[in-house]
Amino acid sequence: MKKVVLAFSGGLDTSYCAIYLAQELGLEVYTAIVDTGGFSEEELQDVERRAYAMGAKKHTHLNETENFYNSCIRYLVYGNVLKNNVYPLSVSAERVTQALAIANYAKSIGADYVAHGSTGAGNDQVRFDMIFQAIIPEVEIITPIRDKKLSREEEIFYLQEHGVEMDFKKAQYSINKGIWGTSVGGKETLTSNLPLPESAYPTQLSKQQSERVTLQFEKGELVGVNEQVFEHPVLAIQYLQELAAPFAIGRDIHVGDTIIGIKGRVGFEAAAPMVIIKAHHTLEKHVLTKWQLYWKDQLSVWYGNWLHEGQLLDPTMRDIEAFLQSTQQNVTGKVFVLLAPYRFQVEGIESVHDLMSNKFGTYGEMNRAWTSDDVKGFAKIFGNQTKMYHSINSDSAWAAK
Repeated sequence: MKKVVLAFSGGLDTSYCAIYLAQELGLEVYTAIVDTGGFSEEELQDVERRAYAMGAKKHTHLNETENFYNSCIRYLVYGNVLKNNVYPLSVSAERVTQALAIANYAKSIGADYVAHGSTGAGNDQVRFDMIFQAIIPEVEIITPIRDKKLSREEEIFYLQEHGVEMDFKKAQYSINKGIWGTSVGGKETLTSNLPLPESAYPTQLSKQQSERVTLQFEKGELVGVNEQVFEHPVLAIQYLQELAAPFAIGRDIHVGDTIIGIKGRVGFEAAAPMVIIKAHHTLEKHVLTKWQLYWKDQLSVWYGNWLHEGQLLDPTMRDIEAFLQSTQQNVTGKVFVLLAPYRFQVEGIESVHDLMSNKFGTYGEMNRAWTSDDVKGFAKIFGNQTKMYHSINSDSAWAAK
């Protein structure tokens, strides 16, 4: 029998694929779940049981969490990347890491085919296909959901016909969990006006009393929360997630342009990522210069967009990563954050690199590094060319009357 590696999450789409590949195509199915930090041990065991119940020859757990952080997340933090100023690339960032892991696993077992459960109307199909074409071009790609143009209702009916038992009401929502957030898609996100119901979010509000947390950054990376310092930023992110998620913060609905040109809408919850990005950005505004911040903004938007479109392997991305990492040399210090139900607030920072030093002046109050005559001369020279323009072009809209 020929081998197929199926990227398997245990959800509706990949459950359909597992049965279809084994029973209708007669392939030996090797399922693999790529863990990017969103699964508990119990959930991983449940996915494994489901894989074998769906006819998998072998199931494998590929733990890519630290690799996902090292190769991707830290640059999203360095760049304060939020797609359309809203979305922390929770799923789009991890998909490339998952595709790479699946491709390398398929190569290691000599698979004839590789399969994924993407639909024909989303971004993931492009992300997976591009990585597979680059890393394992000799392996054929199978995409049952896309090729058969299946609706979720048709998939549910198919699984029921094959005696599959699962919570089909829950399966009406597509949930993708990772260390950098959880996406939620359902019937509401197919509209332009309906919000997701409270019950659709995996994490429910369970903390009512506000808390203050202190985040410790070293060269742009989160290394500590409160008084606890962690061996790796992944552990710090997971710890902060445990503290922040019960406040039901980091929720929103992202509307954006898909790779294939249509508009898309998806809900998400990303408590730790949103707190980290906003805290990191606040620290940067204190310790970086105006032009460092400016160029970071320009390149970070491009980096986030290109990553969102699955282009992590583009060598240009390495160039931008080198720039982003260079900007983080002085992004070290503490950030103080208030957590409350459905919201959080960055209250301030503390850093030896803080450029808001009163040694030079206090904004709106006192100058200590220049005189009034210095400012008069500066203002005269700084505005000289504009003054010349309006003096010469008397017909300009702003010329003195």
